[in-house]
Formats: sequence, structure tokens, C-alpha cells
Amino acid sequence: MIATLASSFLPVHDTTAAAAWYGSRFGLDATDVQEHAAVLRDGEGRRLTLLGPASGIPVRPGLAWAPVSFLVEDVAVFRDERLRSGEPCSPVAGDPATCLFVTVADPDGNTVLVVDR
Repeated sequence: MIATLASSFLPVHDTTAAAAWYGSRFGLDATDVQEHAAVLRDGEGRRLTLLGPASGIPVRPGLAWAPVSFLVEDVAVFRDERLRSGEPCSPVAGDPATCLFVTVADPDGNTVLVVDR
């Protein structure tokens, strides 16, 4: 049996605000935003579920490790855009032959990994 990834989950304080942030940074469409959770989808149907406090899931926002990554064409361009908008972003790291990446923090303090492949 082959399984398909259903969703990645992130804890947030405010599902509406977090859905807007992820939508504007990564082009995700919010298909269902409620107090307990917000479901966002990319163009391929993959889902990111943002869990608010009303979800009952006992995980606090502010994850220091990246439970989800986003693929962009050019991490340096992504980084420059974040810095121009006043958002902190790590330096570009990694190996050009394997993968380049940066990390950013969402408004809830969750670490988000942005990769080029």
C-alpha cells in the first residue's frame, strides 16, 4: 500500500492571522478557516493545517524546529524579499549541489524552512 501525505500541522495562536501570513508568503489558498483550525492548500492540493488553541491539540506555537518546508525557485530572492519587508531571515545555507535553504519565523514563532529543491 502506498500512502499519500494528507496534511502537515502547525500550532498557531490565531488561525485567521496565520492563514493570511502563510497565504501571502507562500501563495497558499485558505480553503477553510475556523477558530480551531485553518486548512490551506497549494496548487497541487497539498495541505497545511494551522491548529488554533480551540483545536484541543496540546502543542504550543513557537516550534524551534521546522516541521514543514516550502519549495521556492530561488531562496536568495525569497530571503531578499523578506529582508526588504523587515522580516528576519537566516542567511542562505546548505550546499548548492544538494539543497540551499533559509529559515524564517512565522508570527507565532514557528520555524519555517524554505528550500530550493
